[in-house]
Amino acid sequence: MTAGPIDPPTPLTPSVEQAHPVSPAGTNHARRAAAASFIGSTLEYYDFFIYGSASALIFNKIFFPGIDPALGTILSMATIGIGYVVRPLAASVIGHYGDRIGRRQMLVLTLVVMGVATFLIGCLPPAAAIGATAPVLLVVLRALQGASAAGESVGAVTMTMEHAPSNKRAFYSSWVNTGAVAGIMLASLAFLAVSLLPQEDLLSWGWRLPFLASILVVAVGLYIRLRLPESEVFEAAKEAADGHELPLKVVLRDHWRTILKVIFFGLWSVVSSVFAAFGLAYATGKFGIPSAAMLGVTIATAALGIIAQPFAGILADRIGRKPVFITGNIICAAAAFVYFWSISIASIPLIFASGILFMTVGYGLVNPLGPAMTAEMFPTRIRYTGAATASQLGLIVTGFAPTIAAAIVQPGPSGWIPVAAFTAACCLISAAVTAIWVKETYKVSTEALGTQVPGAKTSAGATA
Repeated sequence: MTAGPIDPPTPLTPSVEQAHPVSPAGTNHARRAAAASFIGSTLEYYDFFIYGSASALIFNKIFFPGIDPALGTILSMATIGIGYVVRPLAASVIGHYGDRIGRRQMLVLTLVVMGVATFLIGCLPPAAAIGATAPVLLVVLRALQGASAAGESVGAVTMTMEHAPSNKRAFYSSWVNTGAVAGIMLASLAFLAVSLLPQEDLLSWGWRLPFLASILVVAVGLYIRLRLPESEVFEAAKEAADGHELPLKVVLRDHWRTILKVIFFGLWSVVSSVFAAFGLAYATGKFGIPSAAMLGVTIATAALGIIAQPFAGILADRIGRKPVFITGNIICAAAAFVYFWSISIASIPLIFASGILFMTVGYGLVNPLGPAMTAEMFPTRIRYTGAATASQLGLIVTGFAPTIAAAIVQPGPSGWIPVAAFTAACCLISAAVTAIWVKETYKVSTEALGTQVPGAKTSAGATA
């Protein structure tokens, strides 16, 4: 693609270890960055996904009472999507300051905003008390959650990969979305606990507890993130930058093809919202499968994912990102049909088995690599802005995937087929775009990312 003023390319050496030498201090910082990203993402996505669980089980009764249950479910699922609509703009703003001021400051900001918004959701009066104001306030707070999440994952990945040795970027970066999986597990555990309450208590005050608890973890996240320094790669790029052009301007002018690439590449993330939100609502509402069983599936797949995902990062560092990522997408495409068929016959053992294939095996190969692969497409001085903006534009489809699924599902025991086909199509598009359009980067030094890829043109004005 054509490029304007970007970081000068760093010549590649035969060994990425030589291109990015590893000192004991650097390794220690990489480990601290990975640990901070894991814990921070766990806290951030705990907050984000308890909303998904509440939307599937509670919000249609609390904030959309008195309407057709099917419509109430669609509206409840739609509020999940609202959190994604604001993400591209928020990502551009957060990314801009992340590239200009520093990654750490923006990650602290996203953690605080997410924690406060989630706590306030737990304080909202029901529609029975304040009428239409209740769902309006819910949407506003969900938008704040979305704005926070817009800068979280990419920012954490950017900071982690810039601290990591070049030959271990995928492994260290994998801990960011492994933290997200841990957050999903904690959110499911929280709702599993409150779902044991009597229905009247659950709907009156029990559902609020997981939201109110989020404020307690903000201090832990702040402590961890405030102790982590900026990376040497970022500091060097910051010093070399002329400071005149806005990062977003450079991204839109010089890297618009990469943005288009990321939008289609990022369709893999539809899997998580279809599984965690729509799948839960569909199984419990349509087939009467106990919510405790479905939450148990989410907990099991997440717990196994915490173990499995770092191995995907190790594999991607050894054989390349593309073969691992493409394989995971193909597995997800096939597993979507098996998973929803298992729900349709209400076989809990098959739901567990197919859920593990879907989320632990298939999604466990793409989820830890997707954000890092996106960040690796951009040079250091605009990486946060570029990766955040591009990925969040792609995530709009992900945000409304539960709404789309709720709208296209058909009556009858085989009504799940359009939902499985939609999910599979998104995964196969992501795999195809990766195979055809995404450059392999596992042998590229961190300093050269976004500026030079083996086999690409190196003449002035051209990049991979």
